[in-house]
Amino acid sequence: MKGFHERNDSLNCSSKASIDSSPTPGTGSEPGPNDSKFSKTSLWSNFFASAFSVFDTYSESSSSSACEKKSSFSKTNGWTAAVKRVVSGGSMRRIHERVLGPSKIGISSSTSDIWLLGLCYKISQESSGDVDATSALAAFKQDFSSRILMTYRKGFDAIGETKITSDACWGCMLRSSQMLVAQALLFHRLGRSWRKPSQKPFDLAYIEILHQFGDSETSAFSIHNLVEAGKNYGLAAGSWVGPYAMCRSWESLARSKREENDLECQLLPMAVYVVSGDEDGERGGAPVVCIEDASRHCFEFSRHQADWTPILLLVPLVLGLDKVNPRYIPSLQATFTFPQCLGILGGKPGASTYIVGVQEENVFYLDPHDVQPVVNLSSDNLEADTSSYHCDIIRYIPLDSLDPSLAIGFFCRDKDDFDDFCFRASKLADESNGAPLFTVAQTHSVFKPIIHGDTMADAGGDRMDDSIGVLPTGDVDGNSHEDDWQLL
Repeated sequence: MKGFHERNDSLNCSSKASIDSSPTPGTGSEPGPNDSKFSKTSLWSNFFASAFSVFDTYSESSSSSACEKKSSFSKTNGWTAAVKRVVSGGSMRRIHERVLGPSKIGISSSTSDIWLLGLCYKISQESSGDVDATSALAAFKQDFSSRILMTYRKGFDAIGETKITSDACWGCMLRSSQMLVAQALLFHRLGRSWRKPSQKPFDLAYIEILHQFGDSETSAFSIHNLVEAGKNYGLAAGSWVGPYAMCRSWESLARSKREENDLECQLLPMAVYVVSGDEDGERGGAPVVCIEDASRHCFEFSRHQADWTPILLLVPLVLGLDKVNPRYIPSLQATFTFPQCLGILGGKPGASTYIVGVQEENVFYLDPHDVQPVVNLSSDNLEADTSSYHCDIIRYIPLDSLDPSLAIGFFCRDKDDFDDFCFRASKLADESNGAPLFTVAQTHSVFKPIIHGDTMADAGGDRMDDSIGVLPTGDVDGNSHEDDWQLL
């Protein structure tokens, strides 16, 4: 989409070599897309993947065979063990922390209210031991840990015609988007008040949702099917994409699944509307929620049988150059107060996370940068182990440290819910001092583009012409830096 461009700054692999039974996500960066070929950073990710593969294959050989080949292996593959030690030890973690900043775990010392996907938790009296505040803090933790976590997986069937059986080091944007869509399904089928029960058997709807995000072609919303649906937007196994391409890929996948099934058997029982700027963003400008377009999406989803259906709104944004312009931060914070809020696909440059809550200047997130063994749950196993789909560790980062390329999600259950969303969004735009995240209009005829590109003007540059939201590597003069790379 012209007007939406992404970053491809860095690569960062998960620093964990062993996997605990409960996920403990780490930090990481991903390689940026470079059209049909991998960037130099992707080559480095393949380098590490190959190193691990050789090491693991060697480790699985019998002890007697290992003794016979010890000398030869030491000479020819000794570097493999060295790489393994660097990445799985503390060295890579220290590199992460130096570049991205140390991980912040828990809840900050602030006593301000916490907003988590439209719900407010008042903990202002926590320091004085107020019973209600203590209860609110416990309720927040339970709510956070009930959100569905999707992380890197290893050991699944190869994606398409590739030999790729893990999305480690490249799939964080896909995993983040899976989390957001999974929350939409959770809200639709079980309601916002649902919490993961402490005892089995689980809710059938909950298990069915997890099953749909399994890592195989038979699961509707698997990474396999996402890659296939997003080919026209730059998705490819082994390469990283930005928020805009990811949103369009979900629109494409939802359309294909809708055509495969009867209306009564829709796996994603909601219309998908990717909110873009004037003329689909070709002239830049703030995205516009067009009520006519939303109604048309619902009408088409229902196959012309209903004027309105549940609808998933995906709003890709670019809110600055190197970092989010401070003018947009109050509006970003306010979106978490919307009852329709599904959170944000965003994170540090090249390292996507799923942001679910905010407290003052910090945002809480679920981190996909942890490699776990593949788990494909059957749709009716109410006794399944779902621990790898949740996380009790609360992580947060400063809001102003987010990459300016991100996407916001909203879920509207019915027409009244959508009308309420439009009212809140219009009010937010009116109070934005001329810097709205997006606007609302009844029809296309009243669109008035509001350029997010004030940051581009400040930099003395023009917005790049980019139809799929990818910013090519190069300097302001258009010179390609093919030899520049970073290993984070």
